[in-house]
Amino acid sequence: MENQPTESLTELDPEYERLHAEHREHEQRLRVLATKSRLSEDEELEEKRLKKEKLLLKDRMEAIARNHRMGVAH
Repeated sequence: MENQPTESLTELDPEYERLHAEHREHEQRLRVLATKSRLSEDEELEEKRLKKEKLLLKDRMEAIARNHRMGVAH
């Protein structure tokens, strides 16, 4: 198994750190919405938007991670 770097991407890459924080915020809000027995129409739209944005954030984070693994600065 390959050794993990001592610094995480959140420490090495400011954009990755920002995306990670935003992803966490979306996750927290989605957890709050999930606790409700019924969502309003606005909440349903918010939930769909947050899920889409969360996927886009994850894709961007994975691209940054891939670039770092390949040793390419973005």
